[in-house]
Amino acid sequence: MCGIIGYIGRNNAIPLLIEGLKRLEYRGYDSAGIAFVKDGKIEVRRCTGKIRDLEAEIQGELINTKIGIGHTRWATHGRPSEENAHPHRADGIVVVHNGIIENYLPLKERLKREGHTFRSDTDTEVICHLINSYTKKGMELEEAVRAVLKEIRGAYALGILSEDEPDKVIAVRKDSPLVLGLGDGEFFLASDIPAFLSSTRDTIILGNAEMAVLTGDGIFLKDFDGNPIERAVETISWNPAMAERGGYKHFMLKEIYEQPRAIMDTLRGRFSLESGEVNIEEFGIGEEILRNTEKVFIVACGTSWHAALCGKNMIEGIARLQAEVDIASEFRYRQPIIRDNTLFIAITQSGETADTIAAQREAKRLGAKVLSICNVVGSTSSREADGVFYTHSGLEIGVASTKAFVSQLVALYLIAIALGRYRNNIDADMARSLLTDLMEIPEKVEWLLEMDNTYTNIARELFKARDFLYIGRGINYPIALEGALKLKEISYIHAEGYPAGEMKHGPIALIDEEIPVVVIAPRDNVYEKILSNIEEVKSRGGRVIALANTGDPIKDRTPFAIFVPESNHYLSPILFTIPLQLLAYHMAVLRGCDVDQPRNLAKSVTVE
Repeated sequence: MCGIIGYIGRNNAIPLLIEGLKRLEYRGYDSAGIAFVKDGKIEVRRCTGKIRDLEAEIQGELINTKIGIGHTRWATHGRPSEENAHPHRADGIVVVHNGIIENYLPLKERLKREGHTFRSDTDTEVICHLINSYTKKGMELEEAVRAVLKEIRGAYALGILSEDEPDKVIAVRKDSPLVLGLGDGEFFLASDIPAFLSSTRDTIILGNAEMAVLTGDGIFLKDFDGNPIERAVETISWNPAMAERGGYKHFMLKEIYEQPRAIMDTLRGRFSLESGEVNIEEFGIGEEILRNTEKVFIVACGTSWHAALCGKNMIEGIARLQAEVDIASEFRYRQPIIRDNTLFIAITQSGETADTIAAQREAKRLGAKVLSICNVVGSTSSREADGVFYTHSGLEIGVASTKAFVSQLVALYLIAIALGRYRNNIDADMARSLLTDLMEIPEKVEWLLEMDNTYTNIARELFKARDFLYIGRGINYPIALEGALKLKEISYIHAEGYPAGEMKHGPIALIDEEIPVVVIAPRDNVYEKILSNIEEVKSRGGRVIALANTGDPIKDRTPFAIFVPESNHYLSPILFTIPLQLLAYHMAVLRGCDVDQPRNLAKSVTVE
């Protein structure tokens, strides 16, 4: 999670860069910095801590510059430090970067052999030296950047300055967001529109695999081969509250649409496809602990408990290690048996959930090693745990959790792979296959988000229903629970989730023509059984909303069919979650409910 701001124009860049960084604080960060051109030279100011610390560092300096870039960093490669803070530089080339360069290590070794000296532990510094290596050969800045883009692999948004061409800023985007702002004689680049909204409402969204050259005369778009691109400028009409919501009607909707980015931010820097290994160093849980773990407890509340249930399937299936799941409020009152070599995983978005923290403390008292899966740096759960997996999903304001949930699923999946590798239950090839599937998930989520009209149309047909049933099997039974929870949280429709195999044990008595039944039906080893459940519902007059894999003939069984891309068994919960979130959202909106602040609920439950 990083924030980028860039400026070129007729006004002093420094206040605009600082203001832009402040507007990006919601993304989370541990250090900040700016670079600017002064008297033909590029100067860099950066520090760990807050933006106010950066302001204090430059306060009193007489700086009047018309061009600069800025950055807030949340550490992935290298600990938080001044050396690792952005912007990074190499002989007159300065870069800010959001994303991950997957092949930075071999590139770094090559550059070292060529005589380049590195001053940080980051992957970003490689970009500076690569550009510098090409400009030294006589290439102009744009040409050098395009040459570098052919060498690096990964996801990135870049802002680039050069002392040799101090009258331009280059912006580059591949799989990380970057937007451009067009003001009166001034031009911006940023990670998000609010960064420059006080100066202009005219924007261009930089497309994937595109670059932009910002000069005093305007913005020039090009593809990675240097071919010009034409794109219309969009003028947004947000009020301040809408700007904070990124133009979306509700925070929940914004956060649903942020999920591809949240997933990418959670997985970046966490594994190596080359070795098939998960990077566990930053978690603080050592290799020996994972190798010797004999049992896993996963404890959480609410939506995080549903993630825990999916995590049990992942850990037992991938790592072949016994896993037990508890609702946090029950764990410490049932006299749990904690033996040596027990790994206790606490899942809490805020890190302040009272019941989860109490369970975590009890597990630690009984001798377990504690790993917290948490979204908030410095929270109680993260401070008190032996190790922390920060999900980096960004600030979540909507009470009904969305992007934090899918990020937790990603975290559990990576933990399951790490346990499997260190316990020799999966080899490097299997790990690489599992990790490759994970890297495909953000694009598949994007595809699901583009199908929003499907969910809206179904919601219009069903939003007046008083009761819903959700059913699923195996790893997707918890997603039935999650879908039902989302619906009742924000729309106040009574909804219940069940394992599909339990239909005949009670829930089937409820089914009539007034009860819509949401069925999660991936093409897996119990597919035929879930089809039988659908027929049971239909024969009793129930209306079936079926979620199935793309191309499934299930559309012949119900007019309410939602199609989901295929992935491996353990990742299917992420994909089936997205339509259920949007289905609940649209029904709540149609019912006139307060989506972001549903009655009687709080974002973080900090009391028992």
